[in-house]
Amino acid sequence: MFKALKKKLASWLGKPEKKEEKKAKKEKKISKKPRKIKKAKNKEKEAQEIEKIADEIIAESEKAPEERTIQEPTEAEEIALEAEEKEIEEEIEEAEEGEKIKEEKPKKEGFFSRLFKKFTSAKITEQDFNEIFQELEIILLENNVAIEVVEKIREDLKKSLIGAEVQKSNIEQRINDALKSAVLDVLIEPDNLLEKIKAKQNEPYVILFFGINGSGKTTSIAKLAHKLKKQNISVVMAAADTFRAASIEQLQTHGKSLGIEVAAKAYGSDPASVAFDAIQYAKKNHFKAVLIDTAGRMYTKQNLMKEMEKIVRISKPDLKIFVGESITGNDATEQAKTFNETAGIDGIILSKADVDEKAGTILSVSYVTKKPIYYLGTGQKYDDLQDFKKANVLKNLGL
Repeated sequence: MFKALKKKLASWLGKPEKKEEKKAKKEKKISKKPRKIKKAKNKEKEAQEIEKIADEIIAESEKAPEERTIQEPTEAEEIALEAEEKEIEEEIEEAEEGEKIKEEKPKKEGFFSRLFKKFTSAKITEQDFNEIFQELEIILLENNVAIEVVEKIREDLKKSLIGAEVQKSNIEQRINDALKSAVLDVLIEPDNLLEKIKAKQNEPYVILFFGINGSGKTTSIAKLAHKLKKQNISVVMAAADTFRAASIEQLQTHGKSLGIEVAAKAYGSDPASVAFDAIQYAKKNHFKAVLIDTAGRMYTKQNLMKEMEKIVRISKPDLKIFVGESITGNDATEQAKTFNETAGIDGIILSKADVDEKAGTILSVSYVTKKPIYYLGTGQKYDDLQDFKKANVLKNLGL
C-alpha cells in the first residue's frame, strides 16, 4: 500500500525545474547582398541557409576589390534582408522557448507541486495539512483501513506536522517520517509467545483458536505446532471442531505429517469435552502446550458464539487467538471486534498476508481490538508463519 503512497508523495512534490544555460549568440557584422533563400521545411533550416549565405559574403569581403564577384547591395536591399533575418531569428527564438517550456513543465502538476509553491514560510499551516490529509485519507480508505485508524493517523499527523518548521527540500521526508510514526503507533507488537510457553511451570500452556469458516484456522494451528516443535516445545493438538465434515481428519493429517499427537473424539461430541480431555492428557504426559481447534462460526450467529463461551469456561485457556484472513479487509476487523466482545481475545493471527496487497487489516485489527498480532501466515508450507514485527510491517508497506 505505502509503496504506492510514497510514489504518489514523490509525484506530488515534483522536482525543481533545472535552469538551462542560455545559448550564446554570435553577432557578425558583415556587408550583405540579397541572396535567394530557399524556403525550408522549418525555421531552423532557414536560419542555416542564412548563415551559409552570410559566410559566403564574409569570404567575398575578405578578397581584394578586383577579385570580388558579388556586387555591393543597395541600401534598400540591405534593409529588406535585415528585416527578413530578424523575423526568422525571432520566430526561431519563440519556437525554442516553446520547446524549452514544454520540456521543463511536468506532464501533470500534482497536489504537492502546488502545495510546494505555497510554502513562502517554513511552517505547515492547518490549511496545508488539511489539503495533505485529504489525499492520504482517500488512499487509506481505499486500502481497507478502518475509520477509527484513519482518525488516529490523522490526529498523530496533525500533532506532528502543523506548525512544524520544515525546509522546502525536506517536505516529503517530513511527511513520510510523520506517517511512519503514526503507523507504528497503531500497531501492537506481542510478547514472545515461545518464551511465555517455556516459562509456565507444572501445567501445559493452553491456546484456544477461533474464527469463521475458511479463515485458515486449522492450517495456522499446524504451522504454530511445527514452530513449537522446532523449539523443542512438546505439543498436542485437540480436534474440538466436531461439526465440520472432515475437520478431524484434516487436523490428524497435519499431525501425522508433523509427528505431533492429536486428541480427538467422534463427530457430534461436545467440543468443550474434547478440549478438557486434551488438557488432561497433556498434564498426564507432561506436554508443554495444547493447541485447541474449534469449529468455524459466523460471528453473527449468537448460538455458536454462546457455545464458544462454554469452551472458554471449561478449557480456561492461557491465550485466546482469533484467526482471520488478511485479504478480507474491514470484514476481518469486524469479526475480530465481535469475537473480542464475546470471548475476549488475547491475540491475532492473520492468514494469507502474503497475497494481501492493501494491508488495511494489518493496520486496523490491532488498533480496533487493542490486541497484538502474533503471527502472519505467508504461504502454504509449515514454515510460512512469520513472527509479527513492526519493523517488518513498515518495510512491507514501503515505509
